Amino acid sequence: MLFSRRRAAKVSSKPALCPAFLVCYTPDVRIITFDIETANWFNETGGNDPADLQIAVVGVHDSETDSYTSYLESELPKLWPILERTDMLVGYNSDHFDVPLLNKYYPGDLTRIKSLDLMIEVHAVLNKRLRLDAIAEGTLGEGKSGDGSKSLQWWRAGEIDKVREYCLKDVELTRKIFDYALKNGSVKYKELGGIREIKLDVSKWLLPKSTAMTFSMGF
Repeated sequence: MLFSRRRAAKVSSKPALCPAFLVCYTPDVRIITFDIETANWFNETGGNDPADLQIAVVGVHDSETDSYTSYLESELPKLWPILERTDMLVGYNSDHFDVPLLNKYYPGDLTRIKSLDLMIEVHAVLNKRLRLDAIAEGTLGEGKSGDGSKSLQWWRAGEIDKVREYCLKDVELTRKIFDYALKNGSVKYKELGGIREIKLDVSKWLLPKSTAMTFSMGF
């Protein structure tokens, strides 16, 4: 099972963190919410494969420490021990974009870790893709601090701290949306000046993945 390397994750019938649901995570489940900003874009790579891009910054929230950290490309080895001990990855458009790109750098195989892509969950119900900004504004009443093109401009201008801040803001929004969905079984999004609600089945979100993670780095 996915959690065999660490102490077994607890799935409680009487959860404390989201009492409206039968399945909920406890502090024993380590969840990494993450986002990536890149140093280039697809119009420079001649294709649409995320693995052809170069990482500028990876932003992370670690549920075990309730802390936010960010890593430049050269600092990624510091992230690997955390990923080796995580039970679940959470992101937005992460299965299509962030996981394949980060996996290019990672010495193991990130696809062996359970992954929850909020964009995919919403698309499965709504049958259309929504921007993170639309869901953040509808669900949380707050939006992103910029966009990917602005982040790239900051990066190329050497304003690294602004890129880190922007990336971590996206991580914060993603984490808050994930927590809201777990507690309420839904998210909201802003469209045409109104707020709409999407019901989500979160009952299996925190169940262990059936395939085992290959811990290849000896941490």
